[in-house]
Parts: sequence; structure tokens; C-alpha cells
Amino acid sequence: MIVMKFGGTSVMDAAAIERTAQIVKGRLQRHPVVVVSAMSGVTDTLLAAGKAAGEGQRNHALQLARGLRHRHHCTAKELVSAEQYTALAAEIESEFDTLDELLKGIVAVGELSPRSSDYVVSYGERLNSKMVTQAYLARGLRAALVDARKIMITDAQHGRAIPQADEIEHRAKNLVRPLLDDAQIPVMGGFIGATEHGVQTTIGRGGSDFSAALIGSGLDAEAIEIWTDVDGMMTTDPRICPDARRIRVISFEEAAELAYFGAKVLHPATVLPAVRKNIPVLVLNSLNPTNEGTLIVGRAPRSNSTFKAIAAKKRITIVEVVAARMLGAHGFLKAIFDVFDKHHCSIDVVSTSEVSVSLTVDSNEAIPAIAADLEKIADVKYAGRNAIVCLVGENIRETPQIAARVFTALGEINVRMISQGASEINITFVISEDDVPEAIRRLHKAFFTEVDLEVFD
Repeated sequence: MIVMKFGGTSVMDAAAIERTAQIVKGRLQRHPVVVVSAMSGVTDTLLAAGKAAGEGQRNHALQLARGLRHRHHCTAKELVSAEQYTALAAEIESEFDTLDELLKGIVAVGELSPRSSDYVVSYGERLNSKMVTQAYLARGLRAALVDARKIMITDAQHGRAIPQADEIEHRAKNLVRPLLDDAQIPVMGGFIGATEHGVQTTIGRGGSDFSAALIGSGLDAEAIEIWTDVDGMMTTDPRICPDARRIRVISFEEAAELAYFGAKVLHPATVLPAVRKNIPVLVLNSLNPTNEGTLIVGRAPRSNSTFKAIAAKKRITIVEVVAARMLGAHGFLKAIFDVFDKHHCSIDVVSTSEVSVSLTVDSNEAIPAIAADLEKIADVKYAGRNAIVCLVGENIRETPQIAARVFTALGEINVRMISQGASEINITFVISEDDVPEAIRRLHKAFFTEVDLEVFD
């Protein structure tokens, strides 16, 4: 069997959902499980509605919900017969009536809690999985709706809940496998889950990829397909470099590095359950389903090219902690990292010298509070509007003078931090956000003008 995950742009309207139905029809012999995101833009609107309700903007919150109600009705009407629509419309009405009551409750309380936010944003996947199931049934596919909250068991960390892989595998085999054995097509929403006690959770933005990988791992899938609106993973962002090339095949390790450092095609955690069971992942284009996309495997074939891709992660803040007489003191570095742990803030890049520690974090509203805590033990400076640029490739291990070639290609572009050695397959450095397009164009010209055609298209 295979798992097919369709992202928001692949299920954004009736025409897009129709395309997915045809793609699924072509894979019936492989016994697909379908995981769907909310329609494109719906999650953002739900988040805005929840935020408005939390700020007491009752009319605005309900207006946003009305817009979504209308959009789902219009899409459903295009997808199914009049008879099917009568039943589906009743479900859509019921779901949005409940959402309206939830938003009114948030207004009354005057606060949007993480738990309430999870309930609000869950409506996108819940509604879309129902519509996709009915659309497939209308086209002769034996689709069966599966409530993801009964499968995707997580801890109680709302907004970024951690899935419990063993319990997910147990439930997938008990609740999803029988449907496959009966030649049905299970359809479920990604991104959403629940605790063992049934309290609804979400696993973070982009989490539908993670959901698909966990289901694939739990069912020992032969492949996990991530359907997007691009022809797979590219050597860099084609909006910056129009001559960016498609990567035919890439290793799990390389894909994970790229995903973490800004390649938006794939959620960073997606590959982890697949790695555990050596399940190949394919990144495919629902707008161009005949394209072979990108294959992600445990061990990729050897390439003649040094790098596989260049990624950039913007909205980065550099934090510099200076304590000339304390840096070597026992526990000093631990004290620094404890501050970031206290604020639930992940660190990307770290560099140390005799008198300072420099590190990078995603820019967010917690930075001033983090700096205030750090100032209790050291002098602190921080600067935003930076970006991490990462070049990834397994051949870095065996290529001499590669760092010199990279920084020569950058020319006069100012590099603020450098990291090499933490991972054997990437070279990472930090520059100003404004320099990212030019840096990527220069690096792409230097390293991807001539490539291995067995690995790149």
C-alpha cells in the first residue's frame, strides 16, 4: 500500500480535488491511503478568526467564518450530485454552526488559549476530508472517511503536539488496515490529532506531511507520496534562480537538512518516520502528475556534483552573548542554553570564540525577554533581518577546499557567521536578508551550471 498526501494547493478548489481523484484512480492497484490538508488559505483564515475572537472582535471573527462557510458550500456544490450535496451541506452547516459558537465563546472569555486555537484551526482539515471523501464517492471511488483524531495520538502540547508513534501504529493497523483489506480508500485530514483522552491537538503548520509519514510508517507502506504544486525538490528557489533544476533523487539526510533550513516543499519532520522503516518518499506535482518528481531514499546514488541544493531561511536573529571572564567557566554555556529552553526557542547555528557565543534563532516576540534573561549572566546584543544560507550535499565529506570555493563565489557579500562541521553534509553561513537573492544566484552559478544528469533534470 501507499500513502498519498495532498497539500493545500492540491485541494484548493473543486477543480484541484477533481485532479486528485484522477490521480488516486491511477493508483488503485497500490491500495492508497489519502491524507489531505485544508484548502489553500483556510488555515490562515481560521487563525485570523481565532485571533480576532481572542481580541474581542466578534463581528470580524464571525465574518471570516462566514466567508469560509460560503467557500466550502460553493466547492461542495461543484464536486457532488444534488442528492449528495443535500447531506454534505447539512454537515458543513453543522460544523460551521459549531465553529461560530466556539468563536463566540472565545469572545466571551476574552482569551484565545492554545487549546481553543487548536479546535478552531482543526476545522479546515476536518471539513476538507469530508468533502474529498464525498467527491471520490461521486466519481466511483470506494472512499471511506477516517477521523484523524482517532488515529493521530499526541501529547497535550497544543499547537506543536508530539505524535506518539507506537500508539499511532497500533491504531492505524486496527482502524485503517481493515478498510484497505476491504479495498476501500481511507481518507483523513492531516495536521490534526488528539490526546489519549480525546482532547484535540495539532502538530504544527506543515504537519500534514508528518501525519502522512506517521501513517505510512505505521502501516509499513511501500512509499509515501507528498503531492504539491511543484515538480519535486529543486536545487534552489526557482523564483530567485529561474534556471534551478529538479533533483531526481536525494538522500533522507540531505532532504532533512534542506527542509530544516528553509526548503518549503517538505516539512522538516516528515522524513523521520520514513527513515525509521526505510520507506521511500516521493515529492510530486498534482498539476503535472506525469512528472517523476523527487525520490527521497535512505542512500542516494553517488553524484558527480558537489552539492544537491541551496536553501535559505529568513527572519533570523543573531544573538551575541559576551562574557570575557566567564566563557570558560563551568556551566556557562549550559546557562545560556537553559534560557532559550525556558522560552521554548530553538537555536539553529552556534559559534564560539574566546570571549563570546554567537547563535541564531527564528525572529519572534520572545527575543527581548530572552535577552533580558541572558543579561543576568552576560552582556547581550541582538540583530534581526538576517538569513541562514545552507548548501547541502553528501560529497562535501570528500571534496577538498570546498569552503574556499563557496566563499570565493560570494565575493564581497558580508558573511556574519559560519558553521561547518556540525553536519558533514552541509556548509551553513549567515548573511543579511537583503543579500540572499544575490548570494543564491552566485552560488547556483558556481556549483550548478554543469550537473550530473543522473541526479538532476
